[in-house]
Amino acid sequence: RELTSAEIFDALSDKDRERRRAAGRSISEVLGRNARLFARITNTLAKEKQIEDGWRKFARPISSRNLANHVEDEVVDALIAAVRAAYPRLSHRYYQLKARWMGLERLAYYDRNAPLPEDSDTRRPWAEAKVIVLDAYRSFSPTLAGIVDRFFARSWIDAQLRPGKDSGAFCHPTVPSAHPYVLMNYQGRNRDVMTLAHELGHGVHQVLAAEQGPLMSSTPLTLAETASVFGEQLTFRALLDGETDPVRRRVLLAAKIEDMLNTVVRQIAFVEFERRVHEARRKAELTVDELGEVWMAVQSESLGPAFELPDEYRIYWSYIPHFIHVPFYVYAYAFGDCLVNSLYAVYRRQPDGFEPRYLEMLRAGGTLRHRELLAPFGLDATDPTFWDQGLGVLDGLIDELETALAGRI
Repeated sequence: RELTSAEIFDALSDKDRERRRAAGRSISEVLGRNARLFARITNTLAKEKQIEDGWRKFARPISSRNLANHVEDEVVDALIAAVRAAYPRLSHRYYQLKARWMGLERLAYYDRNAPLPEDSDTRRPWAEAKVIVLDAYRSFSPTLAGIVDRFFARSWIDAQLRPGKDSGAFCHPTVPSAHPYVLMNYQGRNRDVMTLAHELGHGVHQVLAAEQGPLMSSTPLTLAETASVFGEQLTFRALLDGETDPVRRRVLLAAKIEDMLNTVVRQIAFVEFERRVHEARRKAELTVDELGEVWMAVQSESLGPAFELPDEYRIYWSYIPHFIHVPFYVYAYAFGDCLVNSLYAVYRRQPDGFEPRYLEMLRAGGTLRHRELLAPFGLDATDPTFWDQGLGVLDGLIDELETALAGRI
């Protein structure tokens, strides 16, 4: 039967490996039927971008995106270099661990987001999620908890599942003189609790920055995830610290690690694919095979030796919408995640006096650039070691999971 893209990609997370394999091959077959069209679109847009970048005197294909994000080329270069250098100790190490955990010699591409063997798919009622998130925010800042409580008390959250409702989750700031709204689809999984904390982080950021007015309250994309990822990190730690069952602790850790790998490592691999494609397009049009070769090269580098990547995976570059609609957009996810991890590392080391500085950063909205916002925390995104601090948080989670799994796999 015919499935939508949302339905078939959801099957890649099915517990049944045969169903995942069938879904992966089905995706490959349908994308492959359209490969020449996708290649023509990619080539045409890359050439168009080259011409416009030349008119506007941009140094590199990524430079226009960096300008829009209020960040310097060299800062983004440092982020990309730091993440690529960390592939072996992050994604390579985790996926080798996951392969052993699943009893496999090597993972297939359709195993990347597969549920773990011990995952019982525990569900939490909405009332419990509300308490968890409120308590996590309150443990850090009563001010933030007060704002979060208003979202619950005044029905600024639409979380109920119903026919025809849009998928996903977001927080819309409307206008500064009103208040933000959160839309999400709460189904009771731990990931849904994290999503709730994430979107409420956007909400408190938007409430605090509203004093800057309609022109300066919004932040560039690279800073827009600051409060959301920080709130998610607070909630994850609260869940982990409150979980006494060793099996559920392992599953929580692994789920968080996979989310962070998808946000940081996978997005930087996407950027590297774009960089190589745009550079190659300056010389000649790329064939379907050549695009597939670039895709397989960057995926092998980022995923590591734990994966077996067959030829059917060569066409998967064509399903990423950001490559078409917003070139080089995706590094902002990694930028935001690493930035917040560096902030969180500062908070863990020196909690005294952190809250007021953090609240001032959120109140600044879009009035300050990243250098000015991070200076009160002793952080500098132009320093290559800054990104290593953020990646170190993910490194530590993998260490923690390895310890928890010692002697079990």
